Amino acid sequence: MIIALDHIHLTAPAGSEDLLRAFYVDVLGLVEIPKPPALAARGGCWFTDHDHRVQLHLGIEESFRPPAKAHPGLRVQDIDAFAARLTAHGAPVAWDDLLPGHRRFYSRDPVGNRLEFLEPRS
Repeated sequence: MIIALDHIHLTAPAGSEDLLRAFYVDVLGLVEIPKPPALAARGGCWFTDHDHRVQLHLGIEESFRPPAKAHPGLRVQDIDAFAARLTAHGAPVAWDDLLPGHRRFYSRDPVGNRLEFLEPRS
């Protein structure tokens, strides 16, 4: 029986860790967490929210190509402020109103991974 989602794994090109840290920490407000030593040698970086409810792992893929549609859906509070924060940092924001009961937009991280941000309507 599945009881929770432990983490989401995305990929990135070799040498992109500093770009990823700048985006996921400085723009999205996540916290970097150390990778276990046996996995750290592979490169990449792991992030979590301040309450450790969500983990996002970015692993290095030598033949990296960002997926066209696959993405994590990240629930946020105050979606308008969140969208403004991404825009202020140069990240694209594309609003989409096709999901009933939610406000949402899509963006991309610095290496092209697609990200969905959504907030349930009250």
